[in-house]
Amino acid sequence: MEVLAPAGGSEQLLAAVRCGADAVYLGAKGFNARRNAENFDEDTLPETVAFCHARGVRVHVTLNTLVTDAEMDALDEEIRAIARSGADAVIVQDLAVAARVREICPQLQLHASTQMALHNAQGVLLAEALGFSRAVLARELSIAEIRRIREKTSIELETFVHGALCMSVSGACALSSMLGGRSGNRGLCAQPCRLDFRAGERGYALSLKDLCAFEHLQALADAGVCSLKIEGRMKRAEYVAAAVTACRQALAGEAYSLETLRAAFSRGGFTDGYLTGKRTLAMFGVRSQEDVAATRKASAALAPLYRRERQSVPVDLALTIRQDGASLSATDGQARAEASCGAPQAAAVAATDEARARASLAKMGGTPFFLRDFSFDSDGEWVLPSAALNALRRDALAALLAQRETPLPHAVHPAPRQALPPFACAQPPAIRLRFAHAAQLWDGTFALAEHVILPLAEIDEALLARHGRQIIAELPALVFPLEEEKVEAKLRALVGAGLEAALCENLGGLGMIRRLGLRAHGGAGLNLLNSLALLQAQALGLADATVSFELSMAAIGALRGTLPRGLIAYGRLPLMRMRCCPLQTQGGCGACPGGGELTDRKGVRFPVRCDARRYSTLYNSVPLNLAGEQTAGVSFITLYFTVESARECQRISRSFLAGERDDAPRTRGLYYRTLL
Repeated sequence: MEVLAPAGGSEQLLAAVRCGADAVYLGAKGFNARRNAENFDEDTLPETVAFCHARGVRVHVTLNTLVTDAEMDALDEEIRAIARSGADAVIVQDLAVAARVREICPQLQLHASTQMALHNAQGVLLAEALGFSRAVLARELSIAEIRRIREKTSIELETFVHGALCMSVSGACALSSMLGGRSGNRGLCAQPCRLDFRAGERGYALSLKDLCAFEHLQALADAGVCSLKIEGRMKRAEYVAAAVTACRQALAGEAYSLETLRAAFSRGGFTDGYLTGKRTLAMFGVRSQEDVAATRKASAALAPLYRRERQSVPVDLALTIRQDGASLSATDGQARAEASCGAPQAAAVAATDEARARASLAKMGGTPFFLRDFSFDSDGEWVLPSAALNALRRDALAALLAQRETPLPHAVHPAPRQALPPFACAQPPAIRLRFAHAAQLWDGTFALAEHVILPLAEIDEALLARHGRQIIAELPALVFPLEEEKVEAKLRALVGAGLEAALCENLGGLGMIRRLGLRAHGGAGLNLLNSLALLQAQALGLADATVSFELSMAAIGALRGTLPRGLIAYGRLPLMRMRCCPLQTQGGCGACPGGGELTDRKGVRFPVRCDARRYSTLYNSVPLNLAGEQTAGVSFITLYFTVESARECQRISRSFLAGERDDAPRTRGLYYRTLL
């Protein structure tokens, strides 16, 4: 299996390569999920790729943020720069970015970022259909679930084995953007989850320990994983060195030091709770002053791990000695280099034989090479002094390394972007009502709305018989592999009862809807942020889509194309989708009624609601409410009800439609703010 290491900057890159990474992932200056790391610019990226390739290390470049229409020219330039560098793959979240990579440089391999929240077989299959060669799986999966995905798909699977764990499923978190205007989907997460959110008396209820899964590498191999990913592009080089070293040792069946890893960086220890399916309070942890002191103390001891070149490239040498001169040929199996020197000396006592020559030439320390095969040919009894042999080796290997470091750029196509028409829609926008429970409906609900959206589990045949054409079934935001068949069976049964449409929040749900031939509606969880992404979603079969609530109203109005689009105009927005519930107690879920709340350090309360003990959702403390605001440029608006009673749903709906604003706490979200 590939050991894939983070390289947030040049020092971290050295640590990764010299400690044995088979591949590194790094960011260019824009459009990567760690924009605050050192990263690599257009000038340093080619030499960085060349350095890695010369040492047999692959380079994956992160293009894993959402982009706006205004950034498309810059995105195209970055894709071209990556292609010119000769990098091996790009890691992508945005459907538009994937499309531009395919058009500009189809030679670049596409890897689906963990930000795409691929957590089931249907999602991975759809990514494969989109041209991705690898899926970076969601971190929340167990080994058994990874195995199930492998059984149903064929592209490469990559999974995290060490480093920080987000509380939310990646790509399904808006906490940083909603609380501070810094979007994790745009590479600027401020990590508010690491602050002291409290669940009752328990503090730091949104902070998980770091992952360490090195004891499970064989099980991951058996499950079909091809790449072992280490998190940490914002961490120090010593951390990278320690993690890569331990991973290599674990792969070789050797002992590794958990204490060294903990000293390098931890949050009160490590967890493997997701991989083992033990999602308990033992997974939670916070970085203490003791952890910080241990890291400071360990740094000096870890630095020697990457001071010297790692001899990882096999080379074959052929020494030829003739009366008129000697030559040394070096090859790695593809590239070849030679060095020569003057005439040898006649042997007075002992000639330079094969054994002596080999012993001298095999001393390749300080280079990335090690001797694999050696051949010797001499036409007499000659002596080459050690200095001459050393010079031959040095010159031949330097020339070979220079060849290996020659950049090999990929072909780039002009690929002008498709001109999309301005979006035209009827005004005023249609009204959709989304409910968390059928009990929130009231008499007259369906008279107010074009469509009513209900969770799949809340729909029955009687409701479909009365209002089937208006109902859209909302698939669970997360459908893990061992539940896919059950959810699809429920959806299929409702199709038989007259269901015509379903809504999805990720690619896995869209794949399921497509399989059953339903009309597909895209939820805000698809993170559609630009016109090209809408076009790609339309090509995948969406009838319409709710755009990301991280977009400004001005940007929404400027989106182009023909796909009908809408926005959430009322509701407590989902800030996190969590598989390890922060409300659990030492006894687990116990008698939990399926919900509760977290309180931040200022005393603000955030509702948490459970979905059948499969996952939970953290909602914003106050509802978004655009009553009385202009919502031009969209086909529909959705009132998104979560924790409200039926009476509250009725009152809010009627007052919203009347354009009335009440005195209740509310937010206008990010629609009228500048998002970083």
